[in-house]
Amino acid sequence: MIQERMMKKLAILADAAKYDVSCSSGQSTRKNKNQGLGDTGSGICHAFTEDGRCVSLLKILLTNHCIFDCAYCVSRKSNDIKRAAFTIQEVVDLTIGFYRRNYIEGLFLSSGIFDNADYTMERLVRIVKKLRLEENFNGYIHLKAIPGASEELLKEAGLYADRLSVNVEMPTEQSLKLLAPDKNHKDVIKPMQYLKNEIVGYQEEKKLNYKTPLFAPAGQSTQMVIGATKENDLEILGMANYFYEQMNMRRVYYSGYVPISYDNRLPVIGTPVPMIRENRLYQADWLIRYYGFNVNEIVGFDQPNLDLDIDPKLGWALRNLHQFPVDINAADLELIHRIPGIGLLSAKKIIDARKFKKLQPDDLKKLGISYSRSKYFLAFSSPFYTQKDLTSIQIKNQILNLQNSKYRNNFSNQLTLF
Repeated sequence: MIQERMMKKLAILADAAKYDVSCSSGQSTRKNKNQGLGDTGSGICHAFTEDGRCVSLLKILLTNHCIFDCAYCVSRKSNDIKRAAFTIQEVVDLTIGFYRRNYIEGLFLSSGIFDNADYTMERLVRIVKKLRLEENFNGYIHLKAIPGASEELLKEAGLYADRLSVNVEMPTEQSLKLLAPDKNHKDVIKPMQYLKNEIVGYQEEKKLNYKTPLFAPAGQSTQMVIGATKENDLEILGMANYFYEQMNMRRVYYSGYVPISYDNRLPVIGTPVPMIRENRLYQADWLIRYYGFNVNEIVGFDQPNLDLDIDPKLGWALRNLHQFPVDINAADLELIHRIPGIGLLSAKKIIDARKFKKLQPDDLKKLGISYSRSKYFLAFSSPFYTQKDLTSIQIKNQILNLQNSKYRNNFSNQLTLF
């Protein structure tokens, strides 16, 4: 009977947690000690690590009871759904039990708000403390920090969790007021700032004293719901850039809104989830974090939304054809990073390879770049053919036609795992 009740809770609270997408792999360095359980290694579950591995995580809510009535949230207090709540010990037992069976490599734990922020946060902290101190669990733990919780609880959480996250939820303060009038935007920003300062402080102290404990070694992240309100991509990426620059955020996640309510403030049920837009935002985010692009190079007041037909890097190149073609044998690394079809690793391979010879198209193909895309933006020291001038529209159409032919009739239904 106890096992059956536990599994019913798990079904409800795991399903409620699926709307939070901010559980990608982290860069924690927590190691196993005293013959404990687990090791953070290089990632967590239901996410792809940088080396391409898919790893597993127990992803649940402590409860889907909530005192708030956020219009976009399936767990809002006015929604007629099944409710459940784990006890502290139940979460600990589930985590250890699943880990021993090799089902998971870590825990992603969030929660609705029971009574107030401190009461909920205190229970989350007790769970991670029991896992670390009583069960000697050294696996990855990603913990949701509850907006409005005290700094004392946030600090304690950071000493036991690998990553903390405070979801900003809506891209702008105006949207949060519209859809979650009980919430305060400052309650989200304040803990982010506190966590940033603590993470930096502990890192500096660690340099002076190696015995200094870890504090959220995988940093902090946040999530924005996309498509529930009318912000454009310029506003969304501008907010993300603020988090990266001012809060030292490790990741910003974008979650396409899934229509779940007949509320007239929201898109009607049946409206498609903006999956392509979500993907384009992630691509733009990657350009900002790793490729050296500025937000205003990707979107601007004259074009505030990303092109859904093509990726943001190709979009930038087509708007800046005056910077091309690029001599692949002479260009610096920063410029090579901006050529469509060439990624970070491929760019480094090009720099290394041209030390030994003048590169030609066949050489680039062997290095693994997408030459069918990049060829429109390349020049060679000894041209092997004359490429006629093409307009940005012509280049775009040729690339889109190539993509259509490449993936046409190549889809199959995915089998369910359950």
